[in-house]
Amino acid sequence: MEHWQRVCAAAHMQEYIAAHITEPITLADLAGIAGYSPWHAARIFREITGHTPFDYVRTMRLSRAAERLRDGSQKVVDVAFDFVFGSHEGFTRAFTRQFGVSPRRFAREQMPFQPFMPPRAHDYYLEKQKGEATMANLNTVFVQVVERPQRKLILKRGRKTTHYFEYCEDVGCDVWETLSGIREALYEPIGMWLPENMVTPGTSVYAQGVEVPADYAGTVPAGYEIIDLPPCKMMVFQGPPYDDEKFESAIGDLWELMKTYDPTLYGFEWADEDGPRFQLAPMGYRGYIEARPVRALQDNTRG
Repeated sequence: MEHWQRVCAAAHMQEYIAAHITEPITLADLAGIAGYSPWHAARIFREITGHTPFDYVRTMRLSRAAERLRDGSQKVVDVAFDFVFGSHEGFTRAFTRQFGVSPRRFAREQMPFQPFMPPRAHDYYLEKQKGEATMANLNTVFVQVVERPQRKLILKRGRKTTHYFEYCEDVGCDVWETLSGIREALYEPIGMWLPENMVTPGTSVYAQGVEVPADYAGTVPAGYEIIDLPPCKMMVFQGPPYDDEKFESAIGDLWELMKTYDPTLYGFEWADEDGPRFQLAPMGYRGYIEARPVRALQDNTRG
């Protein structure tokens, strides 16, 4: 079976899942869409996406359910049944396991979260080739380009830090908890490397923050500041799932790939001055995720 055929089969299954996420989905359904036996379809899907079909569907349903609950317009039990959970209790157990908080509390406190970002098979699929990927334990990395809108950033700057552990020693490790409590957050908190034009005198390149809407008029915690961020494109790299205790290796492996990755292969170039490069909190089940600003080559008017 040619590699591209497997990618296309996985893409068809992903499209089917997205279109039928509020309906029952069976492996037989996915196999029919992919054109392979159920066993081969499941094997291909896991190879390309890094998830079993069951885990992928469940994670996507829980993520969509969280978005619905955050809107505050539906009861927990209604959301549970909308996303094909057989009972309120089963949904509550799955949701709590996924997000570390009950759906009722999540809805009540409007807690920020990172929506499930499934690697799309047709979006810049990478594999080891010509020595570009040097990761010993990484067969595939998924890359997609996402749009970031005009927004603001609430951040706590460091003084002389270049990475997370230095930041904790310099500023303290309670920043993440403070950022997670900002209800209007667009996404989950991030660790970031600020471009030179966003670093202020006496502060360091590494900081932590959370993005909020461009019209945010809420409270900024004491000792934090808020800055404007222009619209930009981010190239998001997502490694495969890993054991949580091996997070340092997962981060190092992805960094090695990013050093040699050439975005021009897909019509982009690095645009580090357009916004912060950021990392999400390492969580083994989703793989290590990091993003770097890019600009489409045909859109580049800055020389």
